[in-house]
Amino acid sequence: MLDDLRIRKFSKDEVRMLNSLQLALIGDGVFEVFIRNYILTQNTALSANKIHVKAIGYVKAKSQACIMHEIENLLNEEEEAVYKRGRNAKSPTVPKNAEIRDYRMATGFEALIGYLYLVGDKERLEFIFDRSIEIIN
Repeated sequence: MLDDLRIRKFSKDEVRMLNSLQLALIGDGVFEVFIRNYILTQNTALSANKIHVKAIGYVKAKSQACIMHEIENLLNEEEEAVYKRGRNAKSPTVPKNAEIRDYRMATGFEALIGYLYLVGDKERLEFIFDRSIEIIN
């Protein structure tokens, strides 16, 4: 997946220089595509709307916070630092349908996904994707 779609691989130093919200934006998109692909793979007869509705259950802040509760102790030092930077980032938006704590944890989760994607750590990204599916299901 990554090798075919990634436009540019960033060095770890380059990614460390990015804003946490930039990482979260990338991570949000990467996780959304992964989840939609997973749902479609499970049932190719689903309409686009049904895929979207099912995907919400995986990508909403509460679900991502739940994932982080389960995997936080599995992160290495570098991943934990990225997660915490994302979690503690001052976002200009206020969550409408989420608790602020869940929203912040979800932003940290998305920053972690963005980081792993941009540095091309496919193995670690796949591990987190697989664990995410297990946790939410």
